[in-house]
Amino acid sequence: MSREVNLKRLDNLKHINTSSNDYLAYLTFSRDLQNAVNEYAKGELLDIGCGNKPYEEWFNGLTSNYMGCDVVQSSSKKVDIICKANNIPLDDNSFDTIFSTQVIEHVEDIQGMLNEAYRLLRPEGIAIISGPMYWYLHEEPYDFYRFTKYGFKHIFNKSGFEILMIKENGGAWSTLGLMMNHTFSFQNPKANWVARGIKFIYRKLRLRVLVNKVFAYLDKKDYNTINTMNYVVVAKKN
Repeated sequence: MSREVNLKRLDNLKHINTSSNDYLAYLTFSRDLQNAVNEYAKGELLDIGCGNKPYEEWFNGLTSNYMGCDVVQSSSKKVDIICKANNIPLDDNSFDTIFSTQVIEHVEDIQGMLNEAYRLLRPEGIAIISGPMYWYLHEEPYDFYRFTKYGFKHIFNKSGFEILMIKENGGAWSTLGLMMNHTFSFQNPKANWVARGIKFIYRKLRLRVLVNKVFAYLDKKDYNTINTMNYVVVAKKN
């Protein structure tokens, strides 16, 4: 089965607010990802799985060039090179920064992807890569993996990288709130009238707004990353 061409992908983060089902995920993820970009991004950059390049403006003034590759063209036609993440037709030691967000879970050959990132980086080059520990099935059937911090450390070290940072995005309260929003938004034609009614009331009263505010508050007061939503990894090629 081939992947869908012109797949609708995230364009920017401006529409993410307390009315959004995914607010709790982006609240910490976007902050932690941007902090990593501000601290580590440099020089020539390749975005693996770039989609619509929703984070491109973050790199203004930090990098000298921004190139993106993906397995299919995106809905906004932002992809520069169409290729697989484990077989990128570019020369060794071509980039100072590799950037890839919420893509690695969709790559069958994750070790091949990281091997390519290592090959394409110059010595002392930086990889900034993120991926989920919790998320529902999406872009099926091309949704293969979820990662713990130990899993990330293992696969990065196996490709030769030195880990500089593994940052969790959100704690157990935020993860629980996000799961609630997702569960109440899922449509299931097999659900009985009680379940459908509860979901309808949840959506009609826009209870996700309350969940977003309350669970964000609880996460600040009782922060526990034993059950997090996502990780941002920064690693260096020596």
